[in-house]
Amino acid sequence: MTIFDTIKTVRITEKAALQTEKFNKYTLLTDRRASAPQIKKAVEQLFNVKVTKVNTANYEGKARRKMTKAAGKSSDYKKAIVTLKKGDKIALV
Repeated sequence: MTIFDTIKTVRITEKAALQTEKFNKYTLLTDRRASAPQIKKAVEQLFNVKVTKVNTANYEGKARRKMTKAAGKSSDYKKAIVTLKKGDKIALV
């Protein structure tokens, strides 16, 4: 698995923005098979920063109905909250 396969996108929400401002934490959506050390290595290589801590959580997709009686389901995903060394930042824009 390459570093580009490991990290899918950065999650930008109100809660994630507050964590970034106050605690220097960034929320990422990652591949479900990626482990915390793999995520740490990928972030350090991609963004050229020092990672101090990685927390991960697996989420199941929600049940959905789209214009029909047939039920569906959104995709399962894995979320990683990455804490960076003081002074390091990831440019999101």
